[in-house]
Amino acid sequence: GEPIRVLVTGAAGQIAYSLLYSIAKGDVFGKEQPLVLVLLDITPMMTVLEGVVMELQDCALPLLREVISTDKEEVAFKDLDIAILVGSMPRREGMERKDLLKANVKIFKSQGAALDKYAKKTVKVVVVGNPANTNCLIASKSAPSIPKENFSCLTRLDHNRAKSQIALKLGVTANDVKNVIIWGNHSSTQYPDVNHAKVNVKGKEVGVYEAIKDDSWLKGDFILTVQQRGAAVIKARKLSSAMSAAKAICDHVRDIWFGTPAGEFVSMGVISDGNSYGVPEDLLYSFPVVIKDKAWKFVEGLPINDFSREKMDLTAKELTEEKETAVEFLSSA
Repeated sequence: GEPIRVLVTGAAGQIAYSLLYSIAKGDVFGKEQPLVLVLLDITPMMTVLEGVVMELQDCALPLLREVISTDKEEVAFKDLDIAILVGSMPRREGMERKDLLKANVKIFKSQGAALDKYAKKTVKVVVVGNPANTNCLIASKSAPSIPKENFSCLTRLDHNRAKSQIALKLGVTANDVKNVIIWGNHSSTQYPDVNHAKVNVKGKEVGVYEAIKDDSWLKGDFILTVQQRGAAVIKARKLSSAMSAAKAICDHVRDIWFGTPAGEFVSMGVISDGNSYGVPEDLLYSFPVVIKDKAWKFVEGLPINDFSREKMDLTAKELTEEKETAVEFLSSA
């Protein structure tokens, strides 16, 4: 078949180091799909990136037709089928969230404009670099000719974290747990919701609340553990999540490409327009979705209790504030 063009930004970084091999060996787009990998990073990282290119070549992977490394947006964004935007300005010590937003608005405005100008109009764009939701919204606003629905941000890592916490608690595998939800922002205000999740215990599917029989854990420590897991990894490893982030990106992109399994939904940050859960329009907010033919749909009709409502509103409020700050910077960027 024809190769597809896949861009990874921040390609000299540590998430990309785990991610690129998985993509190139066929874990994401299938074992039959040839690829051209385009790797973008900033100019000072180009020597490091050359080393990554050498390693990809040395893997002798049959699907990998070409690897292009560049520091130029007009090269990186040309004719893309999929863009995985991993690179962003990381938070430095003593940096306010506002400073972080300002630096990232500049990056994602520029990359959005490059997508608009050079990529295919059917391109699927996945934003990983933090603050992911707002970065994704800015990229989308800067690429008016590409449908808003083509943009999503990664909350699959949080989704996977929630699944695995439930599995660990019950002594089952992560595959036995389905339909957890991450609502809202990929930040510590996100709401990991297991009110609609099911778990397979000894061949029988039961609700998570019923299976665990410990409401105070589910409403307390479970939520906090998922919300603060990224910080816990940094504290232990002195580096942020890379292996698990790369795995989550693979899951997210594979589901966009091949669809979600029957009877299952996943969490991803998508444009909130037309949702039935009372989340304000024009936010990039994480919802439960199902995917078919490369298009996502909200999972509709899930009952929302008061506990959930409060948590969903809180993270929406944070996203609204982030958006307002970012849009201010956007007009001056």
